[in-house]
Amino acid sequence: MALRTRPTTTITPTETPGRVLLRRRATVYVDVAASAPVVPESEPGVELLETDLVERGWLLSVPLREALVRLDPADLAGLGAALITDADTLLGADRPHVPLFRSFPTGVPANTLGYYVDRVLTILFQAPDQPCVLCGVPGLVEPVNPCGHLVCHACFDGADFSACPICHRRIDLDDPFLRPATERPPVLDPQTGEPLTRDDLPARLRTLHLGTDLAADAATELAVLLARPTALSPLDAADLSILLDLRSRSDLSWVPEAVPGRETKARLVAWLLAGPSVPPGPSVEAVVSRLVDTATDVLRALVVLSGGEPSLLDRPRFGTLSRPVRRLALALLARLNPELLAEDLRRHARTWIRAAERLHPGEAARRHPPVAVAFAALRATRLSSHPAAAFLTAAAADTPGALVAGDRIRLSTFSRRIELSIVDGRVDDVANLLSRHRPGELLRRLDHLLRTARPDQIDAVVAALDAALPRVSAAVLLSALGVVRTRTMSRPTPIEAAEDDPGSRVFFPARGAYAVDEARHPLPPHVVARTVAAIEGELLARACLLEPVERAVVDEGADQLIVPFAQRSAARAIVTLARGSVLPIPPGRYLRLFCHWMENPGQRVDLDLSVALFDSVWNHVATCDYTNLRVLSDAAVHSGDLTSAPAPLGATEFVDLDVDDLAALARYAVVVVFSYNSVPFLDMAEAFAGWMVRAAPPTEGEIFDARAVEQRFDLTGPNRGSLALVVDLREATMRWIDVAPRLNGDCHAVHRHHTQLARTASAMLEHFEQGSRVSIGELGRLLAAARATSVVVRDGQDGATYRRREDEAPAAFYGRLRTGPPDDVSTSDGAGLQVLVHGSADVPDGAEVCALYPGPLDPARVRLVDAADLVTQLAPRG
Repeated sequence: MALRTRPTTTITPTETPGRVLLRRRATVYVDVAASAPVVPESEPGVELLETDLVERGWLLSVPLREALVRLDPADLAGLGAALITDADTLLGADRPHVPLFRSFPTGVPANTLGYYVDRVLTILFQAPDQPCVLCGVPGLVEPVNPCGHLVCHACFDGADFSACPICHRRIDLDDPFLRPATERPPVLDPQTGEPLTRDDLPARLRTLHLGTDLAADAATELAVLLARPTALSPLDAADLSILLDLRSRSDLSWVPEAVPGRETKARLVAWLLAGPSVPPGPSVEAVVSRLVDTATDVLRALVVLSGGEPSLLDRPRFGTLSRPVRRLALALLARLNPELLAEDLRRHARTWIRAAERLHPGEAARRHPPVAVAFAALRATRLSSHPAAAFLTAAAADTPGALVAGDRIRLSTFSRRIELSIVDGRVDDVANLLSRHRPGELLRRLDHLLRTARPDQIDAVVAALDAALPRVSAAVLLSALGVVRTRTMSRPTPIEAAEDDPGSRVFFPARGAYAVDEARHPLPPHVVARTVAAIEGELLARACLLEPVERAVVDEGADQLIVPFAQRSAARAIVTLARGSVLPIPPGRYLRLFCHWMENPGQRVDLDLSVALFDSVWNHVATCDYTNLRVLSDAAVHSGDLTSAPAPLGATEFVDLDVDDLAALARYAVVVVFSYNSVPFLDMAEAFAGWMVRAAPPTEGEIFDARAVEQRFDLTGPNRGSLALVVDLREATMRWIDVAPRLNGDCHAVHRHHTQLARTASAMLEHFEQGSRVSIGELGRLLAAARATSVVVRDGQDGATYRRREDEAPAAFYGRLRTGPPDDVSTSDGAGLQVLVHGSADVPDGAEVCALYPGPLDPARVRLVDAADLVTQLAPRG
C-alpha cells in the first residue's frame, strides 16, 4: 500500500568522525589519488548524486566533483548513498511524514466542530450490521484494527486518512479501510502549465568540499571545542566525545594547558581517566592534576565517568570507581583550600554524599585529614558515635575555618562571609573581596551590588570592578554588559504593552526560562555609563591583542543574531541559533511547520503541534491546533491530530502559515509542541520539529520538501513541551526562543496554557529587544574596531565604510561604527575579518569568517569560526 513505500527504523545511524566533519566543516574525504584517471562510467552517477544533493540543500565543489568522477562506480555508489543518508538524517527526511489527512492541506475539514460532532456521534451510536448513523447507507460500516472503532467507508475516505478517523490512532497498514492515497499534483508554471522547475534554494544551502586530511581536521575541531569557555551544546558535546576517541592517551602533548569550560573539562578528564594507564609520556595523573582546580571539577568528572551529564542538573547514580581513580580524586580534593572545598561540597551536597559512598574518604583520612573533616561536616557526622572521633577533632583543629560545635564539625564558607557583609551594608568590602578572590562572581552580582550600594560606596564598587575585569571570562563580561546597559530603563517597552504592565524580568535556569514582574529600581544613568564603558574598554583591550587586519566586514543582519553563552540546553539543530536570534521571512513565502515523533513498543505518545495567535498587546485571538484545524480558511491550516506514533510510520503533524493573511488577524504566532499525555521527550524513541520556507503554494508538491527545510531541531530532555519560536506577523520575522514551558498534569493544549504562553513569549521578546543580550553584530563591530584599519558595515550588497582616524582610540572608533555617519561607500573586497549572515565566494584566502550560513566557504581556504569562537578569542588577560 502507499503508506508502506518508505519504511523506517528507530535506530539512528552511528556517528563517525567522517560524519562529524561533514556536519561541522562540510568536508567529504574521498579515497582516490589526485592523479587517478576519470572513470567515464561514474560521470552519470555523479550527476545523479548532484541532483539528489541539491534537493537536500547541498552543492558539490569543483574539486570534490573531480575527485568523485575518479572513483570506481561501486565505490561512488557507496559514498553517494552514505552522503544522501547523512543529508536525510540531518533534515529529518529519512523518516516517512504521513499526516492524518494525506491530502493536507486541501483535505483538512473546513469545520473542525462539525468533524468532531461526526466522530462523537459515531462513537455513541454506530453499531455493527446497521446503517451508518451519519449517511444512513447500510453495508459500509466496518471496524478498524486495532482500536475497533466502527467506521463508514463513505463518510470517511480511506484514501485521505492515515489513521483511525475516530480516535486518530495509527491502525494496521493492511487494514481494508486504508486505500492508496491520491497522487499529489506537481507544482505548475502559471504561464505554460508545465511542471515548474524550481530555482529557489534554501538559506542554509552549503557547498561540500574535498577534505584531504581527516586526522588533522579532526584535531583542529577538537582544539576549537576544548578552547570554548562556555558549556557545549548537546551536539557539540557528542562531537567532542567522538573526536577525543581519535586521540592517543599515550602521548598527551596535545592536551591544552587549561580548558576554560568547566563541563568540557569534566568530559576531557573523564575520558582521560576512562582509559588504561599508558606510560611513557606525560602521565594521565599529571595532566588531570594540572587541569582540575576545584572540587566541583572532580565531581563533574566522576559523574561523567558514571555516564551522567557534567551539568549536575540530575542526581546521578555513581558506578564503581577503580582504586587509582579514588586515590587521585581524594588527592585532588586534599590540595584545595579547606574553606573553598567545604563550600563546593555544600553547593552540591546530595550529589557529593552519593559520591562519597564510592570514594570512601574515611579510608584515606590519615593521608588527607582536611578531606575527611570536610566530608564529616557535609554529612553532619555525630562525633560521639564515630569511631575516629578523636582523630577528626584533632584534624578539625588543624584545618583553617573548621571548628567543633557541640557534637559536630562546622566549616565556615566564603559565601557566608559575603552574604553577612551584604546584610551589614558593607557593599564596598564585598566588592573588594570578590574582586580579589572571585572576579567572575563580582560580575554576576554586579547589578545587585550597584542597587544596594550607598552613593558613597559606588566608587569603591566601580574601582573593584576595574581591578577584576582582566581576570573574568569574555562570556561573563558580555552577559554583564547586556544586563547592566538596560538598567537605566524603569519600563523598557520596545513592544506594545498595557500601561499598567510593570514589565518583566526573565530568568534562564539550566532548563527553560521563566519571567516575573520587574520589581527592581533603575540604576542611575551615570553609574550605568561608567560600568558599560569599563566593560567595553576591557573587551576592546583584549581584542587589541589579536592579530590586526587591514579591513573588516560586518553584516547588519548579524545584529539580529544573539551571541551564544551556555548552550547545554540548546536543541540539536541543523542551523545553530542562539536563543533570542531573529530570522527574516522572505516576502510572499509560506511557513510549513512540522513535528515528527515515534513511540517505543508498549507506549502511546500524543504530541501536538500548535500555534497560538495573539494581538499586539498579547490578547489571545485564535488557535490553530487539533481543536481548530483552520484559521481564516487557509491562513493557518493544521494537518490533523495523530494520537499515537508506533513504528514504522511514527507520526507527523504539520501547520501551514500564510504570514500575510494572518497579519490581518494577529500580531504574534507562538509555535509550541505539547506532549498531550505528559510523556517526556526523553522517553520517546525519537522526536524532532522544524520548519520549511516555501515559495510555491503549499497545496501542491510533496508534503515534506527536504529542499525547503530551513531548520530541524530535536525535542529532548525531561520536558513535556517546547516553545520553539515566535513569529512576528507584522514584521515577517521569526525569533528563536527554544524554552520549555512549565507544565503540570495532562491534556496539555493551547486553551489551557495560552496565558502562560503569552507571558513567557512577551517577556522573552521584551528581554531580547531591549538589548539585554549582546548581538553577534555588536561583537563583530567591537572586534573590527580593535583590529581593523577600515570597516565596512554592510546591508545586503551596499556597504558603508568607516576608516580609523589618526590617533583614534578603539573606543572612539567603536562608537562611530555603532552610531556615526560613514566616511564613504565602498566594497568589502579583501576583508581579512568578516562577520556575516551568508558566506560568499569572494572571501579572500586566509580570512577569518563567522557566518551563520557558510554557503560556499571552504574551511581549507578560510578560517571558519562561529560566534562562540569569537568569544573564546577574548580570553582573560589576568
